[in-house]
Amino acid sequence: MTNPEAEQDQCAEEPGTQRLEQAVRTAEQALIEFEIAVETFRVEVENFSRLHHQRLGPMYSRLDELDAQIAEAVAARTGAAEDVRRAREARSLVQPMPEVDELFGGWMDGEGLSPEASAMLTERPVRPPKRVRPSDEARRAFRELVRKAHPDLAPDEADRQRREEFIVRVNAAYADGDEVLLHELAEEWAAGPVPAHRRPSRSEELYERLEWLARRKELLSAVAAELEGSAIGAMLKMAPDDPDGLLAEIADGLVAQIAEREAHLAGLLGGVG
Repeated sequence: MTNPEAEQDQCAEEPGTQRLEQAVRTAEQALIEFEIAVETFRVEVENFSRLHHQRLGPMYSRLDELDAQIAEAVAARTGAAEDVRRAREARSLVQPMPEVDELFGGWMDGEGLSPEASAMLTERPVRPPKRVRPSDEARRAFRELVRKAHPDLAPDEADRQRREEFIVRVNAAYADGDEVLLHELAEEWAAGPVPAHRRPSRSEELYERLEWLARRKELLSAVAAELEGSAIGAMLKMAPDDPDGLLAEIADGLVAQIAEREAHLAGLLGGVG
């Protein structure tokens, strides 16, 4: 025998529950999109850091050496105590360049390991990225995989673990800009078990879920702010649409500075005032 009062309460609660479920789904998708954006920017910052150090480090070293030679040439000509002091100071700056971790806050992979440490553990050679930003096709494949396999979409703990392990592989392939591997991972996911649909949740559980999503968003916002506030992040914001072009532009500027200093030094050593 049915209970009319219980049926009436259930009918009254259902529209509110449906709205909550819709709010949770919307918040989940928004969080996933935000995570994709943060992860993409993290990859770009890490790649830019490595390439900046790899390609431009020798130029910065050359500029320091030229500055020291110029200061020493001036001191040799004048003999002034202040010029001698400046020459010593300039020469003291010509030291082995600090590691990239010191310069740019560290280049780490998703597991918190430097490429060198990761290579030692996996016996794979360190392969620096060829460019700052993965290709458009890699970005598209990455976004689709994250949307489908994100751990927050798991209906139970076992599926969450499966998704987390899979996403680690997806992130690594994306960091390398490996389009082929990303497509293979997409096929692997499509062939895997289909996650069960989420069972209807009580209103209290939905509220708790919304609160968790909000906390996660705050955490990601802090990570994004830290990336944007870093020296490399600030440089990337100067050319968000063409970070690889920004590297080339900086390199051109350094080449011009080196040529100018070399000409100045040649003039000093040749006795030109």
